[in-house]
Amino acid sequence: MVGMAQKALTGAIRVVNPARPARSVLHLLLRRPGRLIVAFLAFAVKEIPLWFLPVVTAQIIDIVATGGSVESVLIWFAIALALLLQNYPMHIVYTRNFMTVVRDTGANLRNALAARLQSLSIGYHTRVSSSIVQTKLVRDVENIELMLQQVTHPLLSATMVMVGAVTMTAIEVPQFLPVYALAVPIAIGIRFGLRNRSRQRNETFRREVETLSARVGEMASLIPVTRAHGLEQTAVTRVATGADGVRRAGLHLDMLNGHVASISWVAMQILGLGCLVLAAVFSLTGVLPITPGQVVLLSAYFTLLTGGLTQLLMLIPVGARGLESMRSISEVLQEPDLELNEGKRAVESVGGRLELDHVSHRYEGADRDALHDISLLIPPGETVAFVGSSGSGKSTMLNLVLGFVRPTSGRILLDGADMQELDLRTVRRSVSVVPQESVLFEGSIRENIAYGLDDVDEDRLRAALADANAAEFVDALPEGWHTVVGQRGARLSGGQRQRLAIARALVRDPRILLLDEATSALDPESEALVKEALDRLMRGRTTLVVAHRLSTIRGADRIVVLDHGRIVEIGAHDDLLGRSGRYARLHATQAGVDS
Repeated sequence: MVGMAQKALTGAIRVVNPARPARSVLHLLLRRPGRLIVAFLAFAVKEIPLWFLPVVTAQIIDIVATGGSVESVLIWFAIALALLLQNYPMHIVYTRNFMTVVRDTGANLRNALAARLQSLSIGYHTRVSSSIVQTKLVRDVENIELMLQQVTHPLLSATMVMVGAVTMTAIEVPQFLPVYALAVPIAIGIRFGLRNRSRQRNETFRREVETLSARVGEMASLIPVTRAHGLEQTAVTRVATGADGVRRAGLHLDMLNGHVASISWVAMQILGLGCLVLAAVFSLTGVLPITPGQVVLLSAYFTLLTGGLTQLLMLIPVGARGLESMRSISEVLQEPDLELNEGKRAVESVGGRLELDHVSHRYEGADRDALHDISLLIPPGETVAFVGSSGSGKSTMLNLVLGFVRPTSGRILLDGADMQELDLRTVRRSVSVVPQESVLFEGSIRENIAYGLDDVDEDRLRAALADANAAEFVDALPEGWHTVVGQRGARLSGGQRQRLAIARALVRDPRILLLDEATSALDPESEALVKEALDRLMRGRTTLVVAHRLSTIRGADRIVVLDHGRIVEIGAHDDLLGRSGRYARLHATQAGVDS
């Protein structure tokens, strides 16, 4: 499945172009030429009755008008019946092949989006709401599939009818061909006259939907906070504002689509009526030698032609929505803010030696460095804690070591190698993170612990649960480790979720461990259990700890005190207290609060 997603990503990136969404869709479809050829051939055969039946009708009318034989009528009837009956099997062949291409294209786009999202930098994901990403992956791909379903059939049908009508008219009444030519420029004129307005209004509508999706996602995640502070009406009002934006943009789009539909229908009906009258006048005046059957044939063909063009014009809204969704998807597939790992050296094993060599990092748009000129050597197996007030650079430090952000200047060395030259995906196989809020997905406890591990031994999982102080509460659950934890682990307490996160780290046996406020949100009893589990997890591993509560990092080998992105003190707990510096002041402040 990973290979399929990567293949889909490579292919999609190669053919998509935000500036040419129609061409992008066509290129995606043409990646399956075999099925498309079979589908189009089946469609051409099944549509024969549509353009040939007027010939049958004209022939039968002329047979009746000239007093022909019944046998001739029956022959034409048999021909028509055979053409009608073949429509069913050919339609099934067309549907199976074309819809397979459409559904495969949709699946490949979703796989490509998922793979691309995993390649984009953490900076991109902090800028873009997860609800907007979900909208692109679900709604936008669905719009493209819907466009292909609803537009392709009438487009092919109109093309077949046009070819059939022009061919048969050229055989029967070639002098009438110039009249058909009137329909095409009128249809093209309507299409291009409204193209820009349609694109603009579809883009506005899409942006409003994305804004609403983001606000709904925020509302869902903030419900506990909203409820606790009695801000329900504020949350509802915020969503209502987004919904009103969607309503107004949608209404403007609907009005434009209404103009398209009405103008298209009126113009084509007038053309159809004009064709019928013109054919009748030519026949009655003798300007052209047209029989009554040919009058019916010409009128039928022109009706089919204008009807097909009308149907196509009325599908402009569906097509415009699908193409706008293609632009939306292209924004992600062409997003340049990537975590660049391709072509870099893969890491087979990690010893755990970290060195920061004059490292600085400044976030985009900031007026000063989040970390400035940090130099620090961390031997394998050492536990280093980072402390400091909010905004001092602690979380940035962990993000730099993880490779989520890159140094603006300086180098980070892993086992002596510059991490800029390493494939960080292979590095992270030897790294585990235990955050303040552990992230669990909606699956069983076992699935959450073994996430990403294909063949993991049952005894290894059990040992990880025991070392994380989680075995007792897991075994007490009705279904044991097959218990489903709920979305984001909602059915478990904070302490239970944190211990499962530790078990997930333990089962991977990482060489580098990052703990980001891992006990700060827990009650004293849960904190004691989690801290005991963390002590087991940290043994023999290079460990970086970020903590606000200084009582939790007294046992660290070294404590690094940060202030405004700079290292101001380094030492063990007792040593730093004896210096009466920044750390001692932080410790005294917390001790006063705790007492």
